[in-house]
Amino acid sequence: MPHRPIVSLVTTGGTIASVRGEDGASRPVLSPRELLRAIEVDDVELRVREHGAVDSSSLSLADMEGIADAARQELWDPEVGGVVVVHGTDTMEESALLAELRIDDARPVVFTGAQFTADHPDPDGPANLRAAVLAAADPASRGRGALIAFGGRLLPAAGAYKHSADRADGFRAGSPAPALPRLAWDSLEGRRVDIVALYPGADGAGIDAAQAAGSEGIVLAALGSGNANPRVVEAVRRARVPVVTSSRVPTGRLVPSYGGGGGGFDLVEAGAIHSSYLRPGQARVLLTALLAAGAGREEIRRAFEGD
Repeated sequence: MPHRPIVSLVTTGGTIASVRGEDGASRPVLSPRELLRAIEVDDVELRVREHGAVDSSSLSLADMEGIADAARQELWDPEVGGVVVVHGTDTMEESALLAELRIDDARPVVFTGAQFTADHPDPDGPANLRAAVLAAADPASRGRGALIAFGGRLLPAAGAYKHSADRADGFRAGSPAPALPRLAWDSLEGRRVDIVALYPGADGAGIDAAQAAGSEGIVLAALGSGNANPRVVEAVRRARVPVVTSSRVPTGRLVPSYGGGGGGFDLVEAGAIHSSYLRPGQARVLLTALLAAGAGREEIRRAFEGD
């Protein structure tokens, strides 16, 4: 008999493992074995590691680090061809990017989950899980970094985002991003990086408040291609921590070309680092990992601008 590829399954809960209780609330209660009963992958040998059973919206960056480390530990076994991480969709794009940064291995780490609970009349979890297992077992997935298998799509983690809360194909790929650095750090426990949302008429209060609360870095969810106004620019100018400018616009390369006192060009002049590809959630993950790894300003700039 030919050797079957080995895929390790790391489960963390999420909608894919959830059913509705008598009180009407859905909770992740299904075991990994119950998840696997719904799929057929006879040509792959599966190993299971139950890492947790939570709603992903409750995860901290340290929790996500633990998930990435669980996947990395599975790859310590040279017989394992790839890893599938079963994860909630609310923060899947953040955890997948953290795995991309944390795991220096050509073998694939594929994230998947579901938009509809396991007891939904038309659950999407089984098809997503099967697709993720097959992608993790496929030699063609090697060297592609962390991936997201969802709704019939296989997406690179970097730049991916959840675009819909109620459609089965809930994720999309962002603009193609340059390769991100693999980083080594001790722990993200206790690290604080905040996202400050900008809007027409915003001032520097959010930036000042984040620093007062102990932020080590700040990500701006700015307008358009990464623009704001003169009051925000002045707050960036006086900031004592790294400030990264991203955008609330979900796709497209961000170019700091606008001046006028508050555009992206002015933010860079005031000291902000422009995130050319990553949107706020993933930009926060990258900035936190860079700070934890001891990166200086120039290294942070290169990581975000794609030099």
